Amino acid sequence: MRFAFYGRISTADYQDAASSRAWQLDSAHRTIAYQGKIVAEYFDIGCSRRVPWHARPQAAALLTAATGQCRMFDAVIIGEYERAFHGDQLTHVAAMLAAHEIQLWLPETRGPIDLNDPTHQALAMLLGHQSKREVLRARFRTTMAMRAQARDQGRHLGGRPPYGYRLADAGPHPNTAHARWGRRLHRLEPDPITAPHVQSIFAQRIAGTSAAGIARTLNHQGVPSPSQYDRTRNPHRTAEGWTVRTVAEILANPRYTGRQVWNRQHTDHQETEPGDRRTSRGSVRRWNPRDQWILSTRLVHPPLVSETDFVQAQTVNAVATPEDGQPRRYLLTGLVICRTCGRRADAHWIHGRSGYRCRHGHTSASPPQPGRPKPLYLREDLLLARIARQLHDRTTEADDGPRAIAAYLRANQITLTCDADTITLGRQPSPAGIPRQKQRLPPEPLENMNGFGGG
Repeated sequence: MRFAFYGRISTADYQDAASSRAWQLDSAHRTIAYQGKIVAEYFDIGCSRRVPWHARPQAAALLTAATGQCRMFDAVIIGEYERAFHGDQLTHVAAMLAAHEIQLWLPETRGPIDLNDPTHQALAMLLGHQSKREVLRARFRTTMAMRAQARDQGRHLGGRPPYGYRLADAGPHPNTAHARWGRRLHRLEPDPITAPHVQSIFAQRIAGTSAAGIARTLNHQGVPSPSQYDRTRNPHRTAEGWTVRTVAEILANPRYTGRQVWNRQHTDHQETEPGDRRTSRGSVRRWNPRDQWILSTRLVHPPLVSETDFVQAQTVNAVATPEDGQPRRYLLTGLVICRTCGRRADAHWIHGRSGYRCRHGHTSASPPQPGRPKPLYLREDLLLARIARQLHDRTTEADDGPRAIAAYLRANQITLTCDADTITLGRQPSPAGIPRQKQRLPPEPLENMNGFGGG
């Protein structure tokens, strides 16, 4: 028989591809001894076993060759089940190959697998559960070990050093074998160039400066942002100047107190069916709740800010409470759209009244650009008064009360496209596949609004 061999390793950086391929190929040769020869090889490097076959480069090539009219092989031989399959992948791949009269051989069955055989069915289920269990056990052990290393030992577990620090040698690896191979531990030490900027950020915040004001000061002084300063470790960032978000993340990072922190983020695979990686819409990094962060029990690197000052900076970062103690309410949040740039206007409290503002994408972290359109300011009470008059003329269903008017707009999916002079009632875009309610008011300009509050 003519066989196609398939093998796989998870990573190229931590595994020897040549050695792994060799032992998997030896296992395959022993399984098909005196039964045939291997005429084609497919070996994936750097693919997780969770990735379905059609998403693995070499496995996909094998499936394409198997369905071709001039295929070179009659059967597929696997070096080891757990290198090739995860969960119920075996069942799907075996059925696909069987539809093209191609056998699937496994070392565990010492020959071709027959999904009509109850014994082979039970073995396939057992191997699938065993593969899942191995992944879960390895993940649990690794996670618990990293938790203990961060909490009890304060060990740096990899990743980019935070802005203000750099990596320094921390001695030989505690694992004897790793130490013999020359592996070393790392720790954080203050970067003489960027550490003073971090200390300045905290000092300004404690003095009451807003995050936007701090960002403006840094940009005005020409201080390189984290992505500008270290392009090697930040190739995925835009290398633009300081932003409000960058300053806020530095102020919220407890590693500046000298403690190691781990598990601040996790990878979300965005699976439409939880647990089924085949339904993933791509991986993104997400923040974990603060109560899940692991902090070292002692100081493990030189702090750039004291714990007292760090806590004080967090209190300054709290949401301001209105002087009258009353919460601010905005009836038209999300309904007001700027005609100039198409953005939704921000709710804005000014002169004791609720209103809406659009700065056309400009933020407080950078100075105004020449030629930029003037910001749009709209008072909520005047907006509602104008809309009430128009609705009263066109429908008897709308009440003149502000809350009733806002509720009517939301119920009928009506938005307000505004500039300094006019507003236009229009429908919100309808999501795909969702029917839109009938709109009573066709989009049309309302009366002239000169002096309405454009600024």
